[in-house]
Amino acid sequence: MARSIERSKRKISGGLYKKSHKKKRYQLASQPALTILGEKRLKLRRSRAGIKKIINLSTNKANVYNPKTKKYALADILTVVENPSNRNYVRRNIMTKGTIIETNIGKAKITSRPGQEPVINAILI
Repeated sequence: MARSIERSKRKISGGLYKKSHKKKRYQLASQPALTILGEKRLKLRRSRAGIKKIINLSTNKANVYNPKTKKYALADILTVVENPSNRNYVRRNIMTKGTIIETNIGKAKITSRPGQEPVINAILI
């Protein structure tokens, strides 16, 4: 089944909305990138109007911000500790926004969106 960005088929009460038209091509959503831990791999994805987006498929580095010293440092990502979006992403080492990662500096929380940006930004916790 095709992924769509249109509204839900169900109302809050549980009833169905009446369909006015079928799914259109411009309403189709793209597949999630599911950025994993590994050697850096980027992919160029073309979207509407010829706009090109850089998708992060895998990476092993992160820009980590230290709030005490107020400085950034490039850190190696060792493993994924916790992922609030999906608990099964932890064992597969998939990174999304809000994921807690273990770096060589310490534990950090990802603040960027790895599937839609070519770099990973995190804040030390």
